Formats: sequence, C-alpha cells, structure tokens
Amino acid sequence: MTAPLPLDGVTVVSLEQAVAAPFATRQLADLGARVIKVERPGGGDFARRYDTTVHGQSSYFVWLNRSKESLALDLKSPAGRAILEELLTGADVFVQNLAPGAAERLDLGPAALQARHPTLIPCTISGYGTTGPWSGRKAYDLLVQCQTGLLSLTGSADEPARAGISVADIAAGMYAYSGLLAALYTRATTGRAPTVEVSLFEALAEWMGQPAYYTRYGGTQPPRVGARHATIAPYGPFTAADGKDVLLSVQNEREWVALCATVLGRPELARDPRFATGAARVAHRDQVDAAVAARFAELGSDEAMALLDAAGIANAGVNSVAEFLAHPVLAARDRWREIEVPDAPGPVQALLPPADLSGVTPRMAPVPAAGQHTAQILAALGHDAAAIERLRAQGVVDTPREGRG
Repeated sequence: MTAPLPLDGVTVVSLEQAVAAPFATRQLADLGARVIKVERPGGGDFARRYDTTVHGQSSYFVWLNRSKESLALDLKSPAGRAILEELLTGADVFVQNLAPGAAERLDLGPAALQARHPTLIPCTISGYGTTGPWSGRKAYDLLVQCQTGLLSLTGSADEPARAGISVADIAAGMYAYSGLLAALYTRATTGRAPTVEVSLFEALAEWMGQPAYYTRYGGTQPPRVGARHATIAPYGPFTAADGKDVLLSVQNEREWVALCATVLGRPELARDPRFATGAARVAHRDQVDAAVAARFAELGSDEAMALLDAAGIANAGVNSVAEFLAHPVLAARDRWREIEVPDAPGPVQALLPPADLSGVTPRMAPVPAAGQHTAQILAALGHDAAAIERLRAQGVVDTPREGRG
C-alpha cells in the first residue's frame, strides 16, 4: 500500500497565471495537495501560449502545472463567483497573482476572504507589495531584475544581461511555497490561519543580500565581470586547448597554493605579494587570470580537470542545456520521470522535485488541458449534468477538452 503524501487532504484553489504562483502551487501538488487551477474560459492561463515547443504545449506551462486540476470559470459572472465560493468553502489555501487590485475588485482580498472563510489561508503574490507607492504597478520578471539592481551585476563590463531564467518569479514562488507550508503548520498547531504575502521585488531583494551589503559598506558595487566571480579570483571559466570551457573556483589561500604548484606549475606565484590574499588577487585579477589562461591553453579540458581534481580545487565543464539534460548525475540518481501532456504523442520527461523526503514518492501526474476537470469539479459540488450544460451554454464554465490530455 502506498503511503499518503505529506499534503494529502489539503485543497488549494488558485487564480494563477504566468510563473510565480503556478510554481508555488505545483510544489504543493508534488507533495499531494489537491490544486484546482481556475482559468479563464476560452484559452485559460496565458502562459499556455508562451511557446509551443513541448508537443504543441508551452515549455513554461508543462514545467509549472503538472498534477493540477483545471477549472475554466468566468469569475466576472455571478454564477461563476458563486461556484468559486463553493470551492473556497472546502478549501485550505487560496493563491492568487492577479493584476494589482483585481482580487479586491472580486471581493477576494485576504480580509474579505477570511471574514467568510475563517480557516482559509490566503496567499497573495504581487509585483511590489500590496501597500506602498508601487502597489498599483504591474511587474514582470525582467522589470524586477532591473529594479533590484540584478541586471547591473550580470553580463560583461560593456553590456548588462538578464539572468537566463525567470529568477524573480522563481524566488517569489519559492517564498510563497515555504510561507504556505509554515502557515499550514501554524494552523495545524494553533488553529490560527495566517495570511501569506510575497512580492517579486522583495523576494529578489532577499537574493540581492550579498551585493547589497558589499555596496552599502564597501562604497562601490561589485563589478560586472561576465561569468567570473565579482569578488573572488580566480573564479570563472577558462578555455582549454580543445576549446572546452572549464570553470574553476579558488576559495582560500590553501587552494591558491595548490593551484600554483599542481596545475600551473608555477609555485612561486603563491609567494608573490600581489596574489597572496583573496583581496590582492581580486585587485590583480587580470594578471591572475592571464596566468591561468596561459596554462589552460596548453591543456586539454579533461587533463585540466584531472589536475584541478588532484589539487583539490572545485571545477566543472561549462555545459550547454543539452549537456545538462544528459548529465550522468541525473541518470545515475534516477531523477527523470515521465508525465503526460495534453495532445502529446507520448509522455515527456520531467525532473523529480529536488527535496527528497524519506518514504515519500512525489506525485508526477499529468499536465491538464484547459478546463479539463470542469465537469467533474462541478459534479463534486453537487451540480448535475443539466446544470453543468446550462452553465457551459451561458459561458460561465468551459469544458472544451473534457476527458482528454
């Protein structure tokens, strides 16, 4: 008999779109929560159409929405609002990342919700917080990367670059997820249902902690140095004789001495006062990097990594995404699973959640089609087939793909 998942019995209703909220709720679904994703009739979450690379489905949507139920519901209609209230009566968590002010206009703000549903845990994910001078501004990931200063840290000295993944959205989704776990624990132990609020800006601001301290108390921000580390040297990629980039990281004086002796073959560099401390090596980064680059130009990448291993210095080849997908660690640790995707010719590969709980097998259920579970959700609320058909005819609900996906 399969052991219950940690969040079995927890019901989450989510008015979610894009990345941040779906990432938070997918992780709850991984642990067994029932997640009912409320989508717009006639197309659903706009993230479904970000791209069509996964057998016609969006790569973002497939990543973020497995193991959920999709209910296509018009919340601007009184009948649609009444159905949502029915759902919330039996729910434990309500998550939304609607545009600023939209939840309040629908009478779905945290205070109003808890007045009607005292044990419900509401979670709001916003751009810049629900109070303050920017509470009404829309926020997307790259805008938040700009506002937190992250963009000023990434890229080359000549040009900034966005982070290659949606770091602000992911940060907010992670803090919403951990906040909801803490709120569920609080409710279970005290009976009090806390509200949870996370903003993209404040989530990424937390991740900016080190450069913030460095700038405030050092008088200048870390420089933009491409793939190198801004405040540690040598720490970055170097090109081997076969053209493969290998990244190495020297963290302390012992490792610097070992690098000079074992890898560079120049033990005298370790005694050079220009390079004797971490701060000195950063101040003379160009000379340090030139010495490493010259040696790497003589070595194949495998030889360079073998010498680094012998010296006890952390290193890694700079992989492409295709090389990451074929990584031997993922294969050897059995991290890949298959999940079903709407209208796909077969299952697609998905990674297990990174947190392994002993005795727990995370749920890896299908990605829903838009509105796929509308009829069964309404039936469970007591609506018979004729009533469901009337709601569909009125445009209150949408069941265009029932039974598929």
